[in-house]
Amino acid sequence: MAIIIHEVSHGWVADRLGDPTARLAGRLTLNPIPHIDIIGTIILPLTLILFGSPFVFGWAKPVPIDPYNLKDPKRDTALISLAGPGSNILLAIILSISLRIIYYFFPASDAIFNLLSLLIVLNISLAIFNLIPIHPLDGGKILVGILPDKEARIVDIFLNRFGLILLVILIFPIFGGNSLISPIIYPIINVILKLLIPGFSTI
Repeated sequence: MAIIIHEVSHGWVADRLGDPTARLAGRLTLNPIPHIDIIGTIILPLTLILFGSPFVFGWAKPVPIDPYNLKDPKRDTALISLAGPGSNILLAIILSISLRIIYYFFPASDAIFNLLSLLIVLNISLAIFNLIPIHPLDGGKILVGILPDKEARIVDIFLNRFGLILLVILIFPIFGGNSLISPIIYPIINVILKLLIPGFSTI
C-alpha cells in the first residue's frame, strides 16, 4: 500500500498540473490490481525474502505521465516526482500521530504499536530511497527539475544512460557485504524514525 499511495500521488499531482493520462488510465485508485508489476511487486520481493536478503525492495507499475500535457514540463515533472516520496513522508507522520494517540490510551497494545512502527519504517525508507538523485528513481527527476536548463540536459542524458547501472552498484552488497548507499541513507532514515517512533533505536 505504501508503494501504491506513492504511485497514486504521482498521478494525482500530474492530473492537477494538467496531465490526465494517469486518471484516464484508471490509475488514480487504491485498488492494488492496476498497480501490480509482476516482477517488481511480486517476483523480486519474494525472491529476496526467500533468499534471506537483509534488503527487500520492489516497485509498482509506474503511472503513465505525458509531459506534453504539462505547462512547464521540467518544473512540473519534478513536482510530480516529489509527490511520491512526499506522500510516504506525510503518511508516516499521520501514522506516527496515530501511534502516539493509541499508545497513550492503550499502553499495553504492543501489537498495534509494532504494526504502526513497521508501517512508518517502510514509508520513510521508501521515501528516502526514492529521493536518491539517480534515474529511474524520483530523485533523479527532481534533480533535473531544479538544475539550470543546460546542466539539466547534461545530467538527464547521463542518468538516462548510466543511472540504472549506478543504482545497481550503489544498492547491491558487492563491496565487503555492504552496499555503498547504506552509510548515506541509513543515518538519514534513522534520524527521521527517531522523531516519529517513540523509543526507536536504529535499523
